[in-house]
Amino acid sequence: MKSDVVIVGGGVIGSAVAYFLAANPDFAGRVTVMERDPTYQDGSTARSAGSIRQQFSTPENIAISQFGITFLKHLAEHLAVNGECPDVQFKEGGYLFLATAAGLEALDNNVAIQHAMGVKVLRLDRTQLARRFPWLNVDDLAAGSLGVVDEGWFDPYALLQAFRRKAIALGVHYRKQEVVGLQRVGRRIEAVELAGGERIHCGHVVNAAGPRARQVAHMAGVVLPVHPRKRYVFVFDCRTPLAGCPLVVDPSCCYFRPEGTQFISGISPPAQNDPDCLDLEVDLDFFDEHLWPKLAHRVPGFEAIKRTGAWAGHYAYNVFDQNAILGPHPDVENLLFANGFSGHGLQQAPAVGRGISELLIYGEYRHLDLRRLGFQRFLRDEPIREIKVV
Repeated sequence: MKSDVVIVGGGVIGSAVAYFLAANPDFAGRVTVMERDPTYQDGSTARSAGSIRQQFSTPENIAISQFGITFLKHLAEHLAVNGECPDVQFKEGGYLFLATAAGLEALDNNVAIQHAMGVKVLRLDRTQLARRFPWLNVDDLAAGSLGVVDEGWFDPYALLQAFRRKAIALGVHYRKQEVVGLQRVGRRIEAVELAGGERIHCGHVVNAAGPRARQVAHMAGVVLPVHPRKRYVFVFDCRTPLAGCPLVVDPSCCYFRPEGTQFISGISPPAQNDPDCLDLEVDLDFFDEHLWPKLAHRVPGFEAIKRTGAWAGHYAYNVFDQNAILGPHPDVENLLFANGFSGHGLQQAPAVGRGISELLIYGEYRHLDLRRLGFQRFLRDEPIREIKVV
């Protein structure tokens, strides 16, 4: 069997690449997506907190999200099938980043970059924060930045299924298979080897394997600095109303946001306690010991809350600089990466899917110039630091 493009991983990134390839009239090849778990119940996409923001410190990430929000707001134009339009239940609730005096310079620098790129973000001092969000403890805060439009949260599983369904309608082949090997000959991948022994000859391979991306790269003899890191999301009730509550990112790096009548929250563990991990077990004590004290400090109304649920998912964490790794490997010309999103993959999927499809069809980016996010930056030891990884 032969396929022009084999995509390893059928989550939101792989399915976005598949859709943009199949939807482009300049592409007439066969696209095959290999997905080990088509239920997606354990995948990173379905277990995401499902948010999108414009407030990044890297111009490329801002541009990626600007396209992403435009795509989300016009899903019917792109992903409708037989007149049925997907509904990802997007809520434009905004993001609020908070800073103490120690983080004020970084916040102001980020706001300046965002304003230069047309992001509608407000810089609020302590008095303005207290006036706008009276339920917030501002005693130790210096300022905050609030996205007033084009930020919020949505149903991640619905977006994944919308990409997948449209890709299939356009002729993409999805197969329930685990890739166990890449046959490399010189500078090319000649075939993809499957768990059942089958081999698929290919023109190009796209690594969209999420937290397993490092394993797939290793099959081609490539070292990829992407590690699977477990993240908890906790659900809790709060009796105190929090009027106009956006997604709040605290200086402690914990976050919380409304989810229906409840709230969800999480925080990354300390670096020294963040091992590679692919299990989905939840340490419920983590909430009481590490997260709840930070929540209660920031919102006095959170002092009396009840945890009602929890789940775990995985970040495909780029340990080099926490930014996406996009495009070909310099020594393996037909192997393309769409990896290392470090928690931002869901919101970046539309722009990344379009960008990778352009590389495959035209050999270059046609819309957003994403070359700086290429693999070569590792070889040059030139990290692109994202200031705030949530």
